[in-house]
Amino acid sequence: MVAAADVAGTVVRTPLLPALWDDALWLKPESLQPVGSFKLRGATHAVARLDPAVRARGVVTHSSGNHGQALAYAARAAGVPCTVVVPEGAPQVKVDRMRALGADVRLVPPARRLVEAERIVAESGGALVPPFDDPRIIAGQGTLGLEIVADLPDVDVVLVPVGGGGLASGVATAVRALRPSAAVVGVEPALAADARDSLAAGEVVVWDVERTYRTSADGLRTNLSELTLAHLRAHLDGIVTVTEEEIALAMARLARDARLVAEPSGAVAAAARLFHAGELPAGRTVAVVTGGNVDPAVLAAALG
Repeated sequence: MVAAADVAGTVVRTPLLPALWDDALWLKPESLQPVGSFKLRGATHAVARLDPAVRARGVVTHSSGNHGQALAYAARAAGVPCTVVVPEGAPQVKVDRMRALGADVRLVPPARRLVEAERIVAESGGALVPPFDDPRIIAGQGTLGLEIVADLPDVDVVLVPVGGGGLASGVATAVRALRPSAAVVGVEPALAADARDSLAAGEVVVWDVERTYRTSADGLRTNLSELTLAHLRAHLDGIVTVTEEEIALAMARLARDARLVAEPSGAVAAAARLFHAGELPAGRTVAVVTGGNVDPAVLAAALG
């Protein structure tokens, strides 16, 4: 697979960790990536696939943090400039890390992030590398699914968080190709359940930013695109939602019993297994811990 070759050497091949509290659960800790999230997979593959002349002029994206960090890391590895348009209110820890990786960070109101990113691309002649709405991003994220099946060939269920849908699209496509009997189930916060509504309606249902910004899971506030919805309709077996309390309790369980620091977005798949097992298919289950870039105050509150 081209994407797997592109990410090798930059992306860590994260292990599957057995959950001590659940004999049928394994955790895929993407929080152990150099930038603390799975986003490095898609960003690395996307940068590798760009036309060299365009890539040299720089890459641009809009992100609440994790994709921005990932693209900054991938751009630095490729020796090209990176600009990240960040919505105001994004976790400061993520903004600081993007800057530390060399990115030019531009803070704008949430509703203006795409417009500003497109303006910068037009001005610089560089390339827009979106967080999820791009086949290259989806293919890069799909390498996570390849690793799951390689390490647990008899996996029955994969639980994957859903924000813009790039990760779920890539993982569902890869897992279903390699292990057709496995179920891939999406998980999202109840306070940002646009993917659930979109799948039910058969078309993209948009939740506005005032609505999605109620959830602590900042990485899952984005709506689906036509591209990711098509992938999810074709390959996802279902979707469940989790509450803010369940997310916080899952963060605490991961920290105390799995020694994993997870941000709210990274804890939703574990929350689904902890609190909604009756809604899920039975069998050997992998929960993807998508990221660990959590504000220390948020983690402290979850640990209570």
